[in-house]
Amino acid sequence: MYIVRYCDDFVVGFQYRSDAEQFRQALAARMGRFGLELHDDKTRLIEFGRFAIENRKERDEGKPETFDFLGFTHICAKRKADGCFTIRRKTIAKRLRSKLSSVRQALKRGMHRPLPEQAKWLRAVVQGHFNYFGVPGNHQAMDAFRTEAIKGWLRALRRRSHKGSNLTWQRLQKWIRRWIPTARVTHPYPNQRLCV
Repeated sequence: MYIVRYCDDFVVGFQYRSDAEQFRQALAARMGRFGLELHDDKTRLIEFGRFAIENRKERDEGKPETFDFLGFTHICAKRKADGCFTIRRKTIAKRLRSKLSSVRQALKRGMHRPLPEQAKWLRAVVQGHFNYFGVPGNHQAMDAFRTEAIKGWLRALRRRSHKGSNLTWQRLQKWIRRWIPTARVTHPYPNQRLCV
């Protein structure tokens, strides 16, 4: 499979390389009619899919390229159980870092709000993150988001006063167990979801 990718916003897959190149040329011509052009650095043709790993290994080209789309980095991989091809999706690292940064800033701004109010807000943020990014194979990134969000909450609570240093991770555990959901997959694999 060959994929034409444009700016992380537009991805189209084709079975044959010639079809993908033809589409890319047609897209460039269509955009040219409106006075627009494809940016060479942001538009690329990627070999991706079931046979990409073997094909690139035969040509000594290394691992297949990855691409970012809809908040996920898509990676050609093999399942541990049987060695068959699978597409691994994980949260884009840059997006994860920026989201954590905004959560930390919001926690710092609201650090003097009552503890239950902070906990409800953080629960909503973490659960919303899990609802979108809860795909199979992304558990590690979801768990990292949860842990870092809780660390940011602890840091904000400790800044409330000079006496905040006695607030330990162990004391915060009861609030975490009560309010903050654990990372779990919320979306099944596509072949399970689309069965009728």
